Amino acid sequence: MSAYPEPYVDYLFEFHATRDYFECHERLEEYWKSLPLRDPDRDVWVGLIQLAVALYHHRRGNAAGAVKMYRGAAARLRPETLDRLGLDGAAVQEIAAESARRLEAAGREAVYRAVNLPIRDGELLKLLQERARRQGFAWGADDPLEESIVRRHALRDRSDVIEARARAAAERTAARRRDP
Repeated sequence: MSAYPEPYVDYLFEFHATRDYFECHERLEEYWKSLPLRDPDRDVWVGLIQLAVALYHHRRGNAAGAVKMYRGAAARLRPETLDRLGLDGAAVQEIAAESARRLEAAGREAVYRAVNLPIRDGELLKLLQERARRQGFAWGADDPLEESIVRRHALRDRSDVIEARARAAAERTAARRRDP
């Protein structure tokens, strides 16, 4: 058991073991959305989500999207909050900022490289490494570059998203008819 929110632990696992940045985004986004609007750590969760999305875009060659997400992450990642989450907060923030600078300077020529977040909490690191070992992943290894991971957004089943959007549109239409 961990002292950290389970979706955050899942995020770190996916980030370092599977390198499935899309799944990182999915895991942490659900958690972030469940938090009260006044939660003081909301921005940090968004920053971590943006960091994963930046890496996803960078790996796929979308330099403009990656730079935008790296910058957003760097602006939201507060070192003191990341420290409480078992990371080296200043180093994580610098990873995001430096990645944006490097990618912007090199443009499409910038080579994507997997990133390892510096985890200071030894117990958390041990838990994650053991989980990776049990599931057959090499902790912190280079990307597998499997098509199913690299193009995850295009290959996933979106029927639930499409259905939810259609329901929301129908509800908005019904509300407009009730309240002209």
